[in-house]
Amino acid sequence: MAGITLYDYQKDALERMKIGCILCGGVGSGKSRTSLAFYYTLYGGTVNTKNYVKMHDPPDLCIITTARKRDTGEWEEELAHFYMSTDSNLDIYDHKVVVDSWNNIGKYVGVKNAFFIFDEQRVVGSGQWVKSFLKITKENDWILLSATPGDCWTDYIPVFIANGFYKNRTQFKNEHIVYSRFSKYPKIDRYLNTGRLVRLRDRILVDMDFERHTVQHHETVYVDFDRLKYKDIHKSRWNPYENRPIETASEFCYLLRKLVNTDSSRADAVLDICRTHPRDIIFYNFDYELDILLNLAYCKDVEVAQWNGHKHQPIPDGDKWVYLVQYNAGAEGWNCIRTDTIIFYSQNYSYKVMEQASGRIDRLNTPYTDLYFYHLKSRAGIDLAIGRALMEKKKFNERKFYGI
Repeated sequence: MAGITLYDYQKDALERMKIGCILCGGVGSGKSRTSLAFYYTLYGGTVNTKNYVKMHDPPDLCIITTARKRDTGEWEEELAHFYMSTDSNLDIYDHKVVVDSWNNIGKYVGVKNAFFIFDEQRVVGSGQWVKSFLKITKENDWILLSATPGDCWTDYIPVFIANGFYKNRTQFKNEHIVYSRFSKYPKIDRYLNTGRLVRLRDRILVDMDFERHTVQHHETVYVDFDRLKYKDIHKSRWNPYENRPIETASEFCYLLRKLVNTDSSRADAVLDICRTHPRDIIFYNFDYELDILLNLAYCKDVEVAQWNGHKHQPIPDGDKWVYLVQYNAGAEGWNCIRTDTIIFYSQNYSYKVMEQASGRIDRLNTPYTDLYFYHLKSRAGIDLAIGRALMEKKKFNERKFYGI
């Protein structure tokens, strides 16, 4: 049996990993294989050898990941390199391997003496997933994988607690958070003793020193919009599609985006790009955008497929194709090395989602060096505001834009 081979930067990260750490690497850096290598070496395996070295009595392995990664079998492919599988008939060890989604994490509360890999870090806040995570980590060995481990100190609270740095969330707040006195809701004014927080974060964060061979080229393609109709919605706060007043910030932003995103110039820009790039992945947000993209006059012999809440079609095999992907359904958990082009028909509110989406073609084994990302935007206020939030690596705030 062939041995397990890691790249130098993966082996370097492996040597710095420990129970309770966060393995942090960009999309496509090979976090899955490195995390499995940690489990493998923890129980007697050896990497970068000619022949496979078997583990000694490895415990059960539970991988908690996204529903998409579970369903597409991405983890199964990585497990096969280690001669492990969720199918006991294909696993050379006498242990149990489970791959399941974060939605089902509650099922594993009560499991003891297993090894958990928590993929695509979801332990932020204080909801049910975090409560289940904290119960699981008390009884099992574990590591976390993340491309973006935390935007602020409060994102680290569950992991700090799981590592035993704090007893609970209250202790963390009492020691480190000062709330604003003049806010109507709990708003953090500043953090105390951040030096300790930096030291604790550095103890658990293992960065993968990953140098890509690819070069990302991001190009903004400006498109037009109906300025008069946009101004009318913005001023009157009136829903022209249902002939009634706009009731919420979400509805206000949705209507402005619909007006902007349905402009014919945006569809024309897609066709212009597709004429020079024969294989294209197009990310979109809304169903009305899908309707537009499905009905475009693409070049002859272009095959169109889609991945969203309605259809789960595979990427076409031909020389000319368009793959339409809805952000929420397909921003993570799959990859494609048969194209060098992604078109973002509209922007997503989340910087993390946009990063995940970009990573679908920026993989270790892509044959391309230059990768092209086309961001379709108008100069409407809503597009500019979303763009600013993404540049600042923040999530767009509809209520703030609405003026609440």
